[in-house]
Amino acid sequence: MSAISWPPAIRTGEKRTGGGSIGAASGGNMSLVKVESSEGICTITMNRADKRNALSQQLCDELMAAYQAFEAGPDQVAILQAEGPHFSVGADLKDPPGAMWKAVPHVSHKLSKPVIGATRGWVIGGAIVMIMTCDMLVAADTTKLMYPEARVGAFGGLAPGVVARMPHKVAMELILLGEELPLERAWQVGFVNKIVPEGQERAEARRMARIIADSAPLVIRTLRDFALQTLPKSPAEFIVPERYKLEQIAGSQDRIEGGAAFRDKRKPAFKGR
Repeated sequence: MSAISWPPAIRTGEKRTGGGSIGAASGGNMSLVKVESSEGICTITMNRADKRNALSQQLCDELMAAYQAFEAGPDQVAILQAEGPHFSVGADLKDPPGAMWKAVPHVSHKLSKPVIGATRGWVIGGAIVMIMTCDMLVAADTTKLMYPEARVGAFGGLAPGVVARMPHKVAMELILLGEELPLERAWQVGFVNKIVPEGQERAEARRMARIIADSAPLVIRTLRDFALQTLPKSPAEFIVPERYKLEQIAGSQDRIEGGAAFRDKRKPAFKGR
């Protein structure tokens, strides 16, 4: 096998414009994700440029909190982007995430509103899955797409979902060969909506988001919901969210209270958490 030329996964404030803080909605302070809101558009920015936005567990957890805040808030559309020259090089091998799926839009938290991805530089491994579940994608012409997990012995389960977002054999080429998928080809097969010069991807994503934010919310959500219901899902897309629900129950205060009440032979005082 030829040498792998991709850069490996790293081994080594929120505000609401015109609407106040959203820190409480997202679960408190976040240092690796910036969440901003302006005129119906939520911007979620990975802020770990010094590590090429490698996905640590903290970053994944903060992304999940950001998605939850977006869903609970008034904004009608979100833009997912990253600081620095690279969107994300995938899992941080020095701080490997045990639950990288939390970084994935619509998987970590079911969203009723669309997400537009804006990428530049490397988009590797788990980052491919993140943009896969975005409703639309604007890519700078420096964007490089690669899913090398089979070449390094890793697999999180969600990547086969690309089969529902591009032709089958092209998807197999991406996930089985682990080679870079040319950006132009990704656009030709519909995985990317627009390719723009680097530096213009955020503006174009915002232009698209502006159209959505100015449209009828109920219609936008229903159109998107119906469209997603026609989209096939990989097994992991079904399993991961359900497993998370079971894990929440297993670690809940109610489970502890139920066991204690049984031992004490008393009525449990459940609190729903």
